[in-house]
Amino acid sequence: MSAPRTIAVLGTGLMGAPMAVNLARAGHHLRLWNRDARKAHAIGGGTQVCETPAQAVALADIVVVMLSSGPVCEAVLFGDKGVAASMRAGAILVVMSSIGHEEACDMARRARSLGLRWIDAPVSGGTKGAQEASLSIMAGGTQDDVAAVTPVLSALGTVTHIGPHGSGALCKLANQMLVASTIAAVSEALFLAKSGGADPARVRAALMGGFANSRILEQHGARMIAGDFTPGGPAKYQVKDTQAALDVAQALGLELPLLTQADALFSDLVAHGGADLDHSALLLELERRNATPPSKEVALPRKL
Repeated sequence: MSAPRTIAVLGTGLMGAPMAVNLARAGHHLRLWNRDARKAHAIGGGTQVCETPAQAVALADIVVVMLSSGPVCEAVLFGDKGVAASMRAGAILVVMSSIGHEEACDMARRARSLGLRWIDAPVSGGTKGAQEASLSIMAGGTQDDVAAVTPVLSALGTVTHIGPHGSGALCKLANQMLVASTIAAVSEALFLAKSGGADPARVRAALMGGFANSRILEQHGARMIAGDFTPGGPAKYQVKDTQAALDVAQALGLELPLLTQADALFSDLVAHGGADLDHSALLLELERRNATPPSKEVALPRKL
């Protein structure tokens, strides 16, 4: 366990809230800010809720950012009245949001120009991993900076130093490419099985005992069978990430057909009302495309 530090957490939503809880349990002094202050107050545990992000970061040794997107991070940190300028010189700015590669590189340059230490450290593991402190944390930054913050971030999961600034963000895009294409494959497999008359629950159980097993088949396959699309990872954020990955591919002159198709599928799910459903709701887009009657197992109101 690391020595207690003063940590500002900007963003206490689906992921940020359980992460803040685990940092507080590790003995750190937390200063919290969220646009909806009620979510920050709900964390409790002796944490301090601040009215503005500037107040939250002013006394912090480490600032952890878990906001919804790159543009939101940029606006809060470097926009009009951006809070990066309010941070103490030498403080470590750890952006754990899923942001684009170029966004991460640009913000790293701006942070360092203000005398700050920067790490892009997006995570994988979803809300379950955040709650269980079992996140995979992909860190981009200098070796010294990542080493300095690893004892603190270890309260959230396992830290892997990927490389220089921006490489953590790039690793997360690779992660999201795999997640998106695997969700699509699991959706199609279970949809095919059910359409052909097989019990999708039994098909999933059989597949989990073989080479096709994966965490997505285990967790998201169960969601699809139950029809429970309560958001852990909302579909709109999956699209954000697939499109950010496509931007990198375009800049590098790469053709990535699986990524292109996965992005199109998730974009259609969002366009037909599934933006705020869990990304496992891609199954509903397949049902829509095939004019399949609504599944009786769907627990949330269908938005397609």
